Amino acid sequence: MIESIRKMWKIGELRKKILYTFLMLVLFRLVGVIPAPGVDVAKVMSQNNTTTLPLLELVNMMTGNAFSQMTLMAMGITPYINASIIMQLLTIAIPALERMSKEDDGRQKINRITRYVTVGLAALQAIGLVRGLGYIRSGWLNYVLVGVSMAGGTALAMWIGERITEKGVGNGVSLLIFVGIISNLFNGIVAGFQTATTTGTTSGWLNLIIIVVTCILMTVIVTFVELGERRIPLQIAKQVKGRRVYGGQNTHMSLKVVSVGVLPLIFAYSFLAFPGTIAQLIDPKAEGWFTRWWLTNMSTGSVWYLIISALLIIAFTFFYSSISFDPKQQAESLQQQGAVIPGQRGKNIRQYLQNIVNRLNLFAAFFLAILAAVPTLLLRLAGVQVPFAASSILIAVSVSLETVRTIQGEMSVRGIDMDMDGFM
Repeated sequence: MIESIRKMWKIGELRKKILYTFLMLVLFRLVGVIPAPGVDVAKVMSQNNTTTLPLLELVNMMTGNAFSQMTLMAMGITPYINASIIMQLLTIAIPALERMSKEDDGRQKINRITRYVTVGLAALQAIGLVRGLGYIRSGWLNYVLVGVSMAGGTALAMWIGERITEKGVGNGVSLLIFVGIISNLFNGIVAGFQTATTTGTTSGWLNLIIIVVTCILMTVIVTFVELGERRIPLQIAKQVKGRRVYGGQNTHMSLKVVSVGVLPLIFAYSFLAFPGTIAQLIDPKAEGWFTRWWLTNMSTGSVWYLIISALLIIAFTFFYSSISFDPKQQAESLQQQGAVIPGQRGKNIRQYLQNIVNRLNLFAAFFLAILAAVPTLLLRLAGVQVPFAASSILIAVSVSLETVRTIQGEMSVRGIDMDMDGFM
């Protein structure tokens, strides 16, 4: 690995990209510690920088604790992710947007619309959530300050992500989420170490060991599955164009084992956390029957939470795969390229691809459901509160592998072989 880093660092252009990415990430984290104007800082500090609302815990995880501290980056990049998902679904539902997405100018227009929707969502979410938590000072000007400042933080985060993608290494938005997750994970492990050293009890050290071992095991397993792929053999027929012969070779089409990524987990967590979050915002003292029932039966460590979250993850896995992979379109693309799957002809290709994708989705759904249940099972069976969720590990590993592949591609373009096994 040291030799790989040395080769990578010797290339001036790549070194500048890495330094640019690092400095932009540092800027993102520095802005993330500036308190937002209009927020009652004393009340925020009195809450010990924690939130008990499940939906907001997801936001806090992706912003690296910026939300619990009510900084300029409290909303982080999450409104951009929500806006992108909304536009993606609308593109499928609205024919005009679907036609627009197939053109270069149309895609640029959709990107501009996504940016505007992001800023609007950030302002609305900031005012609604901060007001619901009771952190906004009295006066209409403070509402404006919170909405404008946090929406500005989101716009800055979006700009940083786009600049990293354009001038740096890797996907900028993914790296911003990655930085927040790693920050939370590091803070959690440090807090566990401080607790163990302060108390000096065996249980404190045992909890710390369980957290570290669980993190390592989940990282190894997720990395192994993330690198897995199903290779479908292809035969490309010979095509004569002018005096040249094209095709006439055997190749393969690769399908990732977990092609849906972390979205089913985020969808399931958000969907499951939404009713409880609204109930607690409306009824913070838990006087209503629904709030009491939800807190009793749908808490993170309950059996019903495990069962329903697993079912939602499985459902969203198949749902997202159905809108992201079209077997009919893929089969038509193969036919246009003159490629065939051995033993399959005509409409059988579409059904063959659909069957493979269904089997991969079934494995991915159960894998994600089991992975998501690990932190809950540790809390329920061993009483250990891990400072990360399954989605955190999955996002961190996916972004790491994606960045490594980007660097490997930069090296390959320059004709330099680089052994990346030391990074994986």
